[in-house]
Amino acid sequence: MIHSNKYVALLRGINVGGKNIVKMDRLKQAFVDMGFFNLKTYIQSGNVIFQAQERDKIKLTKKIENQLQKYFSFEIKTLLLRADELAETVENAPQNFGAEPEKCRYDLWFLLPPTTANEVVSFVRLREGIDFLQAGKHAIYTSGLRSQMGRSYLSKIIQTPVYKNITIRNWNTTTKLLELMSTKNNE
Repeated sequence: MIHSNKYVALLRGINVGGKNIVKMDRLKQAFVDMGFFNLKTYIQSGNVIFQAQERDKIKLTKKIENQLQKYFSFEIKTLLLRADELAETVENAPQNFGAEPEKCRYDLWFLLPPTTANEVVSFVRLREGIDFLQAGKHAIYTSGLRSQMGRSYLSKIIQTPVYKNITIRNWNTTTKLLELMSTKNNE
């Protein structure tokens, strides 16, 4: 019996600000060409759910990054999470995280290995009463008051050297990815 694993590939920096444009049908085809199956892409920001026979995440990540560079002619950093790791990330969110979407913006900063939460957090300054941050195992949970986003310090992460080592997804995208991974067949 062939045993396969379900993964989500979080691709960093595609289709952002008109740069590194990747059409989802071509992205999906690239994953098919790599031998992955039960594929599903979700929104244009680079989320690919798939199954693979390979169990080694390091080998899979290298394979994906190498093949995507050949396919699209630019580097696409990739974070792979197994379904259980994404479930753990959602389940271990801080209490009430995501509970007031009209009041707060909720994001997860997923860490590209070997980056650690402590490395990233050391570059973050928080504005009291506006910003919230809590480190988790696979991601850093952040939120900020929508009415005060102009005063938030969280967006300053893009000016730091560790920014290239994270890929950000909002809470809705993260929970939708988990929902999609939880279905028996993606398509």
